[in-house]
Amino acid sequence: MIPVLVDFGFFKIYSFGLMLALAFFAATWLVTQELVRRRIEPSHAEGYPLAAMVGGLVGARLYYLGEHWDKFLRNPLAALFGGAGLTWYGGVVVGALAVLLLARRHRQPLGRVTDAFAPGLALAYAIGRIGCQLAGDGDYGIPSNLPWAMAYPNAIVPTNIAVHPTPIYETLAMGLVTWILWHLRTRSWADHGRLFGLYLVLSGIERFLVEFVRTNQVVALGLTAAQLISVAAVATGWWMYAMRADPQPVQKKRHPTKRRGKAR
Repeated sequence: MIPVLVDFGFFKIYSFGLMLALAFFAATWLVTQELVRRRIEPSHAEGYPLAAMVGGLVGARLYYLGEHWDKFLRNPLAALFGGAGLTWYGGVVVGALAVLLLARRHRQPLGRVTDAFAPGLALAYAIGRIGCQLAGDGDYGIPSNLPWAMAYPNAIVPTNIAVHPTPIYETLAMGLVTWILWHLRTRSWADHGRLFGLYLVLSGIERFLVEFVRTNQVVALGLTAAQLISVAAVATGWWMYAMRADPQPVQKKRHPTKRRGKAR
């Protein structure tokens, strides 16, 4: 693991921070391309990624602090401004709220805006997990004897036990989700929030499954907090897709009109 890529003593480049920056710029490019293609005014399109980033970082940090309140009490500054410690679902929720508020302010169609974010969000997640893998910030999984299991001796949260490299699993899975969403984005049905609904379903399934080999604690019903949120994400995504699906037009049968002949 390489938590610090470059160390000049007075200046350091952290692998997690670099991947976070790359995730933002890559996602911003995809989102902006989609906003323009979906006919969102260019001046407005430039503001959406920034709103999503600021809201996402705040939400991700707040969710992390809620999960690790003891760390905040021990060292508030490190917990607030440390290099690691970001939780994706908190970022998605607050980032989405920021985008929706901005869309409402500009009177833009909410479904069209959220659909434009779907491929970019998946890509940002995939790149962000590369940062987790390089930093070894504790997002790895449970002990494993599989051939590709690995230890994280030089990580931010080190372990000498071979474990599931779950950040790699998630990078591969969400890379595939990015590819799927990008290739489906131009379909006629991928509008009015349906593509974003599909993103919620696919990303929710991915996170739900990977949690079975991660180290997070069970909180209720034999599931972790991330799994419970994943279930809610899948249900919300399915609702967004199903409720906004275009109904099939009903063909009304025309009954032949009887012509009354004139009496002769």
